[in-house]
Amino acid sequence: MNNENDVIDTLAELESFLIDVENGGFGLKGVAGVGMATNNKDGSRFVAVFDDNQKLLLARMITEDVFQTGQDMVRNGVGRKH
Repeated sequence: MNNENDVIDTLAELESFLIDVENGGFGLKGVAGVGMATNNKDGSRFVAVFDDNQKLLLARMITEDVFQTGQDMVRNGVGRKH
């Protein structure tokens, strides 16, 4: 997984990560979606960026708290308040 030592541990960091993905901040090509998942090997949680073929483009570890409280943000996107 990419940046395993750089764990997202707040909703603000998750929001920033999602905005960066949306704005092309990581230089990823063909981004089709973002989701949260659990690593089958060790049970750790992560947020993942996928392409149209469900190929993993980028992943960042997240804390259990962010996994539980940030699901709607990942599912519905980050809406900027005006």
